[in-house]
Amino acid sequence: MEKVLILSGSKSDEEIVTKVEGVLSAFGVSYRSEVASAHRNPEKVEMLVKESTADVFIAIAGLSAALPGVVASKTIKPVIGVPIDAALGGLDSLLSIAQMPPNVPVASVGINNGKNAAILAIEILAISDPELRQKLVEFKEKLKE
Repeated sequence: MEKVLILSGSKSDEEIVTKVEGVLSAFGVSYRSEVASAHRNPEKVEMLVKESTADVFIAIAGLSAALPGVVASKTIKPVIGVPIDAALGGLDSLLSIAQMPPNVPVASVGINNGKNAAILAIEILAISDPELRQKLVEFKEKLKE
């Protein structure tokens, strides 16, 4: 049972997926990673979201960056979008994720910033997990050193 489902729109996003997985692993958060394009295989995206036990979704996408919005349209759980620098310095992806229509929110982190997406997911999970909250407090304390 994963706490976080990481969806990437393309195999080419693997470097960012690896960063997300590394942070989640370091905190002991269970996750699953899948490649599913909002445009090329929308049925797979819908199935993954509907069948997932995850409490948080991280959707990684470039170009039109539709994946985070599509995921958000299929769930009531938090969705974090990671824009990828696939063209235009990633600005197109960032704006696509940040400018969602009313009532379909997606949190967005910086371009290619999978690490922040993982930390935000951990912060969301830590609201109801005291052990994870303590790990996060210790992590933030180490940042001050």
